[in-house]
Amino acid sequence: MGYLTFDKSELVNLQYSLHREILSTNRAGAYMSTTMVCCNTRKYHGLLVCPIKEFDNESFVLLSALDETVIQHDQTFNLGIHQYQNGIYDPRGHKYIIDFEFEPTPTITYRVGGVVLKKELLMVHNADQILIRYTLLDAHSPTTLRLRPFLAYRNRHQLSKANLFVSTDYDQIDNGIASRLYSGFPILNIQLDKKNKFESNPDWYYNVEYYEEKVRGYDYLEDLYTPGYFEVPIKKDESIIVSASLKEETSKKLAAFFEKEVKSRPPKDSFLNCLKNSATQFIVKQGKDTEVLAGFPWFGRWGRDTFIALPGLTLAANYDPKACKDVLDTMSREVNNGLFPNIGKDDNAAYNSVDAPMWYFWAIQKYTEAVQDKSSVWKDYGKKMKQVLEAFRNGINEHIRMHENGLIWAAQDGKALTWMDAVVDGVPVTPRAGYAVEINALWYNAIRFMLELAEENGDKKFVKEWEDLPLRIEESFTSVFWNEDLGYLADYVDERGQNMDLRSNQIIAASLQYSPIDDEKKSSIIYAIKDELLTSKGLRTLSPSHPDYKGFYVGDQATRDRAYHQGTVWVWQLGHYVEACFKLHSSTFVNRAKEIASAFEDDMTDYGICGIAEVYDGNPPHHPGGSISQAWSVSEILRILQMIEKYQAK
Repeated sequence: MGYLTFDKSELVNLQYSLHREILSTNRAGAYMSTTMVCCNTRKYHGLLVCPIKEFDNESFVLLSALDETVIQHDQTFNLGIHQYQNGIYDPRGHKYIIDFEFEPTPTITYRVGGVVLKKELLMVHNADQILIRYTLLDAHSPTTLRLRPFLAYRNRHQLSKANLFVSTDYDQIDNGIASRLYSGFPILNIQLDKKNKFESNPDWYYNVEYYEEKVRGYDYLEDLYTPGYFEVPIKKDESIIVSASLKEETSKKLAAFFEKEVKSRPPKDSFLNCLKNSATQFIVKQGKDTEVLAGFPWFGRWGRDTFIALPGLTLAANYDPKACKDVLDTMSREVNNGLFPNIGKDDNAAYNSVDAPMWYFWAIQKYTEAVQDKSSVWKDYGKKMKQVLEAFRNGINEHIRMHENGLIWAAQDGKALTWMDAVVDGVPVTPRAGYAVEINALWYNAIRFMLELAEENGDKKFVKEWEDLPLRIEESFTSVFWNEDLGYLADYVDERGQNMDLRSNQIIAASLQYSPIDDEKKSSIIYAIKDELLTSKGLRTLSPSHPDYKGFYVGDQATRDRAYHQGTVWVWQLGHYVEACFKLHSSTFVNRAKEIASAFEDDMTDYGICGIAEVYDGNPPHHPGGSISQAWSVSEILRILQMIEKYQAK
């Protein structure tokens, strides 16, 4: 029995199986995602979801589903499953499922009378292609397999509706068909590795319902187009492979190609290896750029998420400093007046994140610790880092600038410039305008780190220009943020004074290599966080004792946004909590850190299989929510495991 195990008796229970989702990526932006019974419950689900260059690399759901029907003695048994309007499931092929495995690739086994059919789903690395292998494990009569593709051809954030513009034309190609539903889109090639019959029967299936979109308050009904179906005889112990690809394949090579691809899959035989596998899915290489996707299935690249997640994904996971450097190089090319794009690229970039530049320094700092080469780091990034520091010191704009006390002030009406960025009806849910605690802790760390590099590399001019600022920041930081009566730091300070809502952001000040506060204050902060914010799944973003606390992350977008940073648990700050504790307690914290990390082992077979969710409810039992696999959630648990290994060795 493998590491990832599932309750076989529950597979036919949709309450169980529809809340466990699978994800596989090509490491270049495309992915496959659905539930473990292949019933799509999100508009983001699909068997082939690809970025399309002609549409600014936005991701499009091309192949939504592929329904299988077993035919014996003129009787048909449909193995597919779709949910339609009003919660109607048709067909109900999940009732035939007898087994599900995730290693080496998602595999579903069906039993229909004397027929036992195995289906393996394999996303091809570095290609816009999915392979599906069907193996007839048992049959007592001649058997035919009917395969019906369902096409969406739409942006993953939208839904398709039946229309008169769809092209029903197709071309016969090597054991398959090539079709393009709309002009300007790529051609989708669907091929089998065996001679088959394609029956053209263009049709629309109306009102497919995506339950998860319904409960999230979005449009949830879609019409899917089917061009017809393939029929192919299959013998006992025979395998048939289906390829859906943006380029035409040589059908006779598909079997060998499948074997080659599946053997290259990393093992998922332990908690660590599951996380390592997930980590590689977020690193995307496209042309000269290497980027980090913030989460699946709906996030693209985010600036702050990139820098926060990068060390864990590349240095704590598979130790790939080159990948780390490639991402840093890509992002370094996009700095503009001290800021990095928060979302988007080029003309579509939004430079609205005050913290992304600060996390840039932190990521380079972690990279430097890993490669132990301050000279090359200074050569590669010194100039860019100087530009960022100078931009903040001189004032990036009227909203973001350094004050005489050395602290960074960031405030803009109607905008949320830190990571707590939810805005509802034009008003930030968590207003943090002014001096934000983690921004200024990171600012201090950035300057101290730069001085370390400058001294090592003999840049006396930089040292002379900046060496007095850290002491000024230390003094200001304590006087501005510290509250002696409460024993913790203000979350932010504005013209009205300290905001003492107990939030998780202050843990950053205790975790950094260079901190503006002493160990006594760090210990006091950790105690406050442990008492009210620490949960088994991360840190609450607001104390439950606060009147604005929201214990559940549910509802439509506005409702969820009001809870997003108002008590909802985030995993990523847990890494900084553990790091702060290790700095104070060293190896004596190892056992507790193991307990913290191991609490996520159950997540490997729940929600997003083999991944870690974006957020969790603030209230027990802390149900997962948001994206099914989030880059900085995975990365920070990997960093915790790395820290455990480091301090255990001491």
